[in-house]
Amino acid sequence: MNRTIFFDMDGTIADLYGVQNWLEYLINRNEYPYKNAKPLINLSSLAKILNKLQKRGYRIGVISWLAKNSNNEYDAKVTTAKIKWLNKHLASVKFDEINIVNYGTPKEKFNNNNDILFDDEERNRNNWTGTAFDVNNIIEILKAL
Repeated sequence: MNRTIFFDMDGTIADLYGVQNWLEYLINRNEYPYKNAKPLINLSSLAKILNKLQKRGYRIGVISWLAKNSNNEYDAKVTTAKIKWLNKHLASVKFDEINIVNYGTPKEKFNNNNDILFDDEERNRNNWTGTAFDVNNIIEILKAL
């Protein structure tokens, strides 16, 4: 099938913006919010569905931005925090592709025209050339595939 289902992290599956003082942490180049963001959806249900979809031939991936106005050292810390978050919260999912990229990188660069994106940012969904969904009803949409 070679169709990939991509997930944004912050604001889509991880509640980065729900961490108290998240912006202050980011401005001070502290990765605390990335490490401690709570899940935005039931990740146990998500993992079960993703594993079933992989068995049917779908690939599973992540495209997530690093912090705005960052530096190499902070980028490395944020990348590590995001990967650890995925390993902790979606441990049973074997991601085919994880892209932790500079803030503002066009996510459509990773799209093969028939891929699916779940993202909270409208601009990313509008620029996606495959099928793009917001954060509402992720589980229900995946069940319908």
